This record gives sequence, structure tokens and C-alpha cells, in this order.
Amino acid sequence: MLYVSQIQNRPIFDARGERIATISDVLVRYGDEEHPPVIGLIARYRRRNFFMPSRDFKDLSAHGARMTSTILDLAPFTRREGEVLLGRDVLDNQLIDVDGKRVVRVNDVQLIETGGEWRVSGADVSLQGFVRRLMPKGFFGSDRPVEVIDWKDVGYLATDTTTVTVQLKSSKDKLSRLHPVEIAQLAESLSPIHRTEVVESLDDEVAADTLEEMSTEAQARILEDLDEERAADILEEMSPDDAVDVLDEMDDEKSEQLFALMEDDEKADVAELMEFEHDTAGGLMTTEFVVFPKNLTVGETIRSLREMAETPNMIYYLYVVEEKGSWKLSGLISLRSLILADPTRKLEDVMRSEFRYAHPSDPADEVAQAISEYNLLALPVVDDDGDIAGIVTVDDAMEILLPKNLQRRMPRFLS
Repeated sequence: MLYVSQIQNRPIFDARGERIATISDVLVRYGDEEHPPVIGLIARYRRRNFFMPSRDFKDLSAHGARMTSTILDLAPFTRREGEVLLGRDVLDNQLIDVDGKRVVRVNDVQLIETGGEWRVSGADVSLQGFVRRLMPKGFFGSDRPVEVIDWKDVGYLATDTTTVTVQLKSSKDKLSRLHPVEIAQLAESLSPIHRTEVVESLDDEVAADTLEEMSTEAQARILEDLDEERAADILEEMSPDDAVDVLDEMDDEKSEQLFALMEDDEKADVAELMEFEHDTAGGLMTTEFVVFPKNLTVGETIRSLREMAETPNMIYYLYVVEEKGSWKLSGLISLRSLILADPTRKLEDVMRSEFRYAHPSDPADEVAQAISEYNLLALPVVDDDGDIAGIVTVDDAMEILLPKNLQRRMPRFLS
């Protein structure tokens, strides 16, 4: 086992034992493997950096490396796609530790020889790793504790090179093991450009859920930096009310471009909400809710729910309308009450016909206050014709009622 700091600037000897060059860096190839293989060294000879493939050296140690031949290929080193320099690209940069759910700084990189080849085994994030690079060998006791993160738990590496996109392809599944709240919190610890790269690496649905955990300003900046088609795809996965907010945050030209690229169904939902003022119930509501006609039985309703291709996050309440195809609201029923009800009874017999609701023009702060006072998870918004236009959920209400610093600490109730 070695650390990169132990071999950087160490000599390279030829087959006769003569010093001919110095180790400048270690080159690895990213792919689907959890522990990337070392494919060679970047050697320095008389101010010239050249590549020495792994097959051309042996006996890699803290004393240096020994060539297997006496012939040097001094062609200038050129990085290829998928290749990462451990010294230049990894040391002193940040990474996301998926297992520890944190962002840490890489102080050294651990290598291990297995099966006749060297591989990246972990990232040393301890003080010992930092001091190892600064002090002469043996000056700082090697028995001091180190903290090495297994490289398989590295969900994202923040570098200034385009090669990081290769790692992101292989680390997407690692980040997706985390809850969107956790991904958002970790991403916000990174710089704006790296925050965008994290979101870009995720599937559309996970990316949308992650964005919804960030501030509207951060959402807008990230989507503006993404490819327009990709940004539109993510917008389609977001709740319509969140999509409206983030489009409103962008400059008009960018907002119109992304809106035009959205699919017709999602675009219609967003367009419907754009008509309302931001500080009203209409501007606060979402159009993601479930309605059923009142003549349906409880059993038929449950069966229909199971057969739905997609369901909103918020299905704690079902909204009961006069008839199929109608939006005239007659009552509502909680999901719990529906499950416990006699499956042969009709919805009109088990629903609550008296309930609180808001009008689209009601002030947003009054709607939020009503949700808080009556301990509701959602409040229907009903227009002048008695049709349900949308619902205001408790998480959107809390964004109005809670101070900004508490909002950032509060998970979304409906995630």
C-alpha cells in the first residue's frame, strides 16, 4: 500500500539502476470499476513531462520505480478521455463521501497493489494525510491515526478538469443512494459549477427532487447552466408550482426558451399556474392532486389508485367531484379513512362534505396560516364555479411561515 504523496517526486531508475527521471504524477482511468486502475506514471525528464505506462515499470514504492527496459518514449504527455491525474486533479479537492453523507477535502490518495496492478483504494481525509505531504519521510509518526474513505463510496469528485464527467457517469448510482434532501445539502457545500455537475449527473426524476430541496435562486442558476434540452426535461419532472417559481426567477429569454422545450402536458400545467399572482393561493398551489367521482365505491377507488401510471407525491387526501370529467368539488377523504372504509360503500357516503378551502385570489400568507392553525397537510383551492383548481401543500405553507434560516433545515414533508 502506498500514498500518492510518497511517490511524487521520487526517482525512476532504468533497468541498470541509473536514475533517469522523476515521478511527477499518477494517472488512473475512470470507468465502471469502483477502484480505478493506475495505467501509468507521468514522468519528468529535463523539463519534459512524458507518459510511462504501467507495463514499462515495476517495483513501485516510496523509493521510486524501476523501468523494465532502457528505452524512453519522450513524446509529450497528452491526457485522453477518462484519465485523471491523482496529484493534479484529486489532491486538495473536495469529494462527496456517500457513506458518511458529507463533503470532505482530499489530503492524500491511497493506492494498493492487487492482482499484479495498482489501484486507487481510498482518499485520506485526515490531518495525517496533509502532514505526510509537507514533512520529510519519517518525520511525522506513521502510527498516528488516518481516516481513509473507501473509493467505492466517493459519489462525486470536484475537479477543474472536464474528465470529472467520466467519474460522474460511474458515480450516478452512488449519489442516488442518498435522499434528495441529502444530495441537495451536500451539493450546496460545493462551488456553483460543481453543484451544477452533481445535479447534471443524476437521473431526471432524482435531479428534479434534488432541485426542489434547494433555494429558488440555486435552482435557476443550475438550470441555466445545463443543456437546454436537459434543463427542460428536469423542469417537466418538477412540481408545476416549483417549475413556475424557478422560471420566474430566470431572465425572460431563458425562461421562454426552456418553457418552449417542455412537453405539452407539463407545459399546460405550468402555464395554468403562471396566470396567478405569486403572493396568492393560486400562485402558491400545485395542480398535482387526485380526483374521483362521488358515485365510485371505496373498493373501485382503491383499485383505480393502484392502476394509476403516476401519482402525485401528495395523496394524503383524495378530492371527490360530482361526476367523472367534472372538477366541481363535493368533498374530500383522507387516504387513511379510505383504506379503513367499507369497500362496498360509495365515496359520497364516506367523504367529508364540510371542509376548509381557499379561493385562488386569497392572500398566500392567510392560506398558509389556515393550514397551520387547522393542522392540515393540504388545502384545496376552489374557483368561483366551485371547481377545484389546485391544492396548497403544507411544505409550501411552511416556506411562508418559517424564517429563511429554519426553512433550510426543514425537510420537505411530502418527499
